[in-house]
Amino acid sequence: MPMSQTASSSPAPVAILSALLQEQQGLMELLHQPRKVTHAGRDFWLGDLHGRPVVLALSKIGKVAAATTATALIERFGVRRMVFTGVAGGLGSGVNVGDVVVASDFVQHDLDASPLFPRYEVPLYGRSRFEGDAALTALLFNAASAALGDGGASAAFPGARVHRGLIASGDRFVSGAGESRSLHAALTGAGHAVLAVEMEGAAVAQVCHDYGVSFAAVRTISDRADDSAHVDFPRFVEEVASRYAHAIMERLLLSLEP
Repeated sequence: MPMSQTASSSPAPVAILSALLQEQQGLMELLHQPRKVTHAGRDFWLGDLHGRPVVLALSKIGKVAAATTATALIERFGVRRMVFTGVAGGLGSGVNVGDVVVASDFVQHDLDASPLFPRYEVPLYGRSRFEGDAALTALLFNAASAALGDGGASAAFPGARVHRGLIASGDRFVSGAGESRSLHAALTGAGHAVLAVEMEGAAVAQVCHDYGVSFAAVRTISDRADDSAHVDFPRFVEEVASRYAHAIMERLLLSLEP
């Protein structure tokens, strides 16, 4: 029986998604009374985190895998709020390594059903962007600002900033300077002033839109999505992004209403 069909006295868990295990490791270690449920080929960890029931899951990488995970969280576990935390490549001007981007909305940069539909428009939806939930996104932005503002989480990047804006998702790892410039130019030319690029958020946003589930996402910038990146990625995820996730999620969970 899906958790949404259980007694109404039990609050629905908040889902916390990441693409990589290292991005969630610190959160999993803090989970109280953890219980693993395997479903749809994925491991979901249920428990309490900072006094609130949560379910932690790895989306896996890419839009299809992320959509499957998001659907499973809603159908099987009855979640009504979903948060994605992970890393991304910076595309927007002034979005630097160590910064954080909280998504206002999402676009699929590799979606092109033209000439039947305008480029980037999702067929039969009449839109190219899916927004994050306004209230949840505002709380997430405040949590990120507080986490970086106290200096603890961002000690390695003391000048780190929190941005809010458009994130682009696609089933392609953007790493070359030429590809990064072309992607930014194409999106900007179509009216999409993108700040960061990753591989999952737009798919999760579309699923949450379909189900009427609140969604918000925060991404730590691990590189500039170009040839100039000189960051040790695994080390960055473990020593920077995971600490950001821990600090931001703690503040977010404590700020949520039941």
